[in-house]
Amino acid sequence: MSNQLIHELKIQAARHALELVQDGMIIGLGSGSTSACFVDVLGEKLRSGAFKELLGVPTSDATAQRARAWGIPVIPLSAAGSGSLPHLDLAVDGADEVDTSLNLIKGLGRALLREKVVEIYAERFIVIVDEYKLVPRLGSRSPLPVEILPFEAEVHVRWLNSLGCKAELWREDDGAPVVTDNGLFLARCWFMGGIPDPYVLAEQLSQRPGIVEHGLFLDMADMVIVAGEQGIRLLVR
Repeated sequence: MSNQLIHELKIQAARHALELVQDGMIIGLGSGSTSACFVDVLGEKLRSGAFKELLGVPTSDATAQRARAWGIPVIPLSAAGSGSLPHLDLAVDGADEVDTSLNLIKGLGRALLREKVVEIYAERFIVIVDEYKLVPRLGSRSPLPVEILPFEAEVHVRWLNSLGCKAELWREDDGAPVVTDNGLFLARCWFMGGIPDPYVLAEQLSQRPGIVEHGLFLDMADMVIVAGEQGIRLLVR
C-alpha cells in the first residue's frame, strides 16, 4: 500500500468521523498524522460556515497549533463542560494498531499520555484508521510506546526488557532522546508475535515507578472507522 493511498484513506476516515460532529460540541482532538487529517477537515467545515460554535481540546502542542491555524477555538481540558469533572461530547484520534476487541496501541505520534488524559473524558471516543492498522493481536506490527521519566531512563528501559520484549530508548536522528510535550522520554517495546495479554502488561506497567504511562488503550474506543480500498467499515464496541 503506497503512502499516497494510505494518506487518502486517512482523509476518508476523517471525513466519515466529521459526520458525527454537531454544532456546539466540545471535541477532543488527537495527535499524529491521521488526527491531523481530522483537524484539517474539521477546520475546512468550520471555515465554510457549517458550524457556528465548536471547541477543541488538543492532546499536543502540535495539534493545538494546527487547530488554531484553521480557526478552531481551543480550550484546556479543565474548561470543558460545566460539571465538577470535564466533559467532551466527542474525541477523535488515530491509532497505531487496533485488535479484534477494539483495543488499541497508540502513541507513536509522541502524545500518548495527553491523549489518554483527554480521551477518558469523552462521551464517545472515535478512532479513525486505515485498514492496515487492523491486527489480530496488539504488538503484531507496531512497537508499544511507553512514556518514562528522564531520571535513570536507561534503568527503566532495562526493566522493560525483562517483560519479554525488545525495548529501547526512542531517539531522534541526531541521537538525542525523543522528548514529549511533558518533558518526558519515550521507550519503544517490540513484542515478537505480539503482546500475549495486554491487560496483564498494562497492569505491570501501571505499577512500576518511573513508568509514567503506556500506549495500551484498552476498553476505551466506542467506534473504529476503518477506511480501506473497498470503502468504509464501522467497528462498534
